[in-house]
Amino acid sequence: MTFQDKPIQCFDCGVTFTFTPEEQASFQSKGFTNSPKWCPTCRQSRKERQASTGQRDHIPGYQSQRQTFTATYSRCGNSTQVLFQPREGRAVYCRDCYSSVRVSR
Repeated sequence: MTFQDKPIQCFDCGVTFTFTPEEQASFQSKGFTNSPKWCPTCRQSRKERQASTGQRDHIPGYQSQRQTFTATYSRCGNSTQVLFQPREGRAVYCRDCYSSVRVSR
């Protein structure tokens, strides 16, 4: 496949940068199907920010700090943190309790 220079506008800073044939070949060899959204400068600053904070922020609108809720397992009574808000009247099971409930159905 032959690649040609491809102008792309950076998602963050709005600068138009060139996605070179070499970069396109590299992206393809890694299995990437989309073109980059950020210019090399913004990409580098994002990588540095991720390395220093340990948080991922590469997806626009991505919340790096997920909200967690405390839940008490319905059968064994142990507490845990979950990524969904438990609703009144709905059972929350740990892996072991769920396995036993699932077998009995």
